Amino acid sequence: MTSAPPSGPATPRSRRVSQRLGAIAESATLKVDAKAKALKAEGRPVIGFGAGEPDFPTPDYIVAAAVEACGDPKNHRYTPAGGLPELKQAIVDKTRRDSGLEVTPAQVLVTNGGKQAIYAAFAAMLDPGDEVIVPAPYWTTYPEAIRLAGGVPVEVLADETQDYKVTPQQLEAACTERTKVLLFVSPSNPTGAVYTADEIRALGAWAHERGLWVLTDEIYEHLVYDDIETGSLPVLCPELADYTVVVNGVAKTYAMTGWRVGWMIGPTDLVKAATNLQSHATSNVANVSQRAAIAALAGDLTAVARMKTAFDRRRRTIVSMLNEIDGVVCPMPGGAFYAYPSVKGLLGKEYDGRRIDTSAELAEYILDKAEVAIVPGEAFGSPGYLRLSYALGDDDITEGITRLQKLFA
Repeated sequence: MTSAPPSGPATPRSRRVSQRLGAIAESATLKVDAKAKALKAEGRPVIGFGAGEPDFPTPDYIVAAAVEACGDPKNHRYTPAGGLPELKQAIVDKTRRDSGLEVTPAQVLVTNGGKQAIYAAFAAMLDPGDEVIVPAPYWTTYPEAIRLAGGVPVEVLADETQDYKVTPQQLEAACTERTKVLLFVSPSNPTGAVYTADEIRALGAWAHERGLWVLTDEIYEHLVYDDIETGSLPVLCPELADYTVVVNGVAKTYAMTGWRVGWMIGPTDLVKAATNLQSHATSNVANVSQRAAIAALAGDLTAVARMKTAFDRRRRTIVSMLNEIDGVVCPMPGGAFYAYPSVKGLLGKEYDGRRIDTSAELAEYILDKAEVAIVPGEAFGSPGYLRLSYALGDDDITEGITRLQKLFA
């Protein structure tokens, strides 16, 4: 039983939750996804566009590797905190194959998903008060990880008029003497924006001139459409290679969100510091998941190509249907599996006698009336927008957006 805190002057026991953790918000995307699943469990026909989770099963050959690993006693024991040597080598080989970046196993830390890699990287880079430039719209976890590490997120907003991509001029305006890191994400969650090779070089040149670190999240690297010429920042900007941390994982590419295997690549001293942190926080990632990740990275990309083809088809469907709604403007995303429409034209109006002024209120109204779960732009630092994942099935996409069309007809 939990007793009430004592009244009167504050005591150590009256501060039940630390200020550091008390200030952290729940993941908005997971919150929407959990609510959608709870309503489905009640029998309601909810369609959830919230979570960025491929609807495909993990490819069979990866599952088979995990089954085999379960029977091997060596996987029943502790292994190195920084990752299985075989997996670290597989990450080195995969990185060379897919992006052309040459690294060594000592530059790799295997983590419990990409989120842990992001937090570990910021924890290794930041001292209290250090600023991180965060292009917005941003994925909900980035600012929270920065704050947990003692840093200060500085948001730089790019809207649909510039394809959700920031410019060196915007970054310069946000830079101060406390700025230490530039966060760079392409393809982007939540917008699907993809920076071209020339745009990446321009941002990299600015960061190098300013003497900044860069954390680049490449989790959606294989989901780039329309033959956009792009690339990995430390390859396109080799002068930044010693000051860049690359975050990646198997979740999105191989439909392995639940397996929880990610990694960070960076300078050996930074990776060593992050590995020390992990040795106290979680020790090694589950060995069976690591063995499955080895199979994923060592295999060919046939299954990945099939999933990408499906995502591309769904991308075109959802954007076309969203743009048929009066008051909605949805740019065509160049990568990942998210549509990020502006819904400003739907705001400031009454629906069923209820005035809707914000995208958060709009998302609540949509869930209540159309039984469609969507994450509002407030979660990503840009009110007036909605994020819809198109990593769900074709039929659900069509049905879900049809409901929105009827709701706002």
